[in-house]
Amino acid sequence: MQIVVLDGFALNPGDLSWEGLNKLGECRIYDRTKPDEIFDRIKDATVVITNKAVIDEKLIESLPVLKYIGVTATGYNVVDVQAASRKGIVVTNIPAYSTDSVAQLVFAHILNVANRVEMHAASVSSGDWAGNPDFSYWKTPQMELAGKTLGIVGFGRIGRKVAQIGSAFGMKIIFHNRSLVTDVPAEMLQTTLNDIFSESDVVSINCPLTPENIEFVNEQLLRKMKQSAILINTGRGGLINERDLAIALNSGIIASACLDVLSTEPPKADNPLLSARNCFITPHIAWATIEARQRLMNITIENLNGFISGNLQNVVK
Repeated sequence: MQIVVLDGFALNPGDLSWEGLNKLGECRIYDRTKPDEIFDRIKDATVVITNKAVIDEKLIESLPVLKYIGVTATGYNVVDVQAASRKGIVVTNIPAYSTDSVAQLVFAHILNVANRVEMHAASVSSGDWAGNPDFSYWKTPQMELAGKTLGIVGFGRIGRKVAQIGSAFGMKIIFHNRSLVTDVPAEMLQTTLNDIFSESDVVSINCPLTPENIEFVNEQLLRKMKQSAILINTGRGGLINERDLAIALNSGIIASACLDVLSTEPPKADNPLLSARNCFITPHIAWATIEARQRLMNITIENLNGFISGNLQNVVK
């Protein structure tokens, strides 16, 4: 069985092992694959492992021996699943491997805005404290999270984990979900999207991107937010109208935005958020802790093992 990994570098830049995958067949691993290189690399493959390399209908139709596509991510929009199904090709994904890591980055961003620890540490290193007439100083307003309202959009695994951490900080938790949540914790309130944006001190977006919610965070919704509010997005960049958010930040409609995702990744140089006021952007790293990537590797191997043995798991429809 020939196994081809099209874009393995993001999952494993060298700090993990491919040994488990190598044991399952003849394995060729590419760090990255350009679109015009994909066919030549997988034309004889039985198994293809991909993260961002697109496997569309035209490509699927041209691959006579392909039997399995493993997506090393939760989202699987890079594969034409219907075309694969018509040809009897199994497609799997990796659900719920990064819940703790994503929720952790949500609060890394929140705490960055609340305390600006790195800025103050750099200030001390540069001699500002040694030359200060007072025992204490701060370069930005310091914020206490206890008592603040945390609004969460999307109450799946990650949204629930964010709520749990926020509750531990003493925050009031409100949330909105596209379907009714029946097992709501007693101290949390399910409410409308408008209420989330108008009442929250911090809004955390943790929902998937669907055709119905593309750019739902727009000027109209942003104008409902408090001027002191923080917007966090670790979901998908396409959930936000980036031009509207840049205008909201630069004009002081909201205080700050913290983003781990953008609509195009890597971003184009003219993305207005790259130069927007109080916009803190990380390069899609919420999933990238070594612990989460090890789980991702382990489940990738388990998924393929399941396909080989006939005990399928994590199959997408």
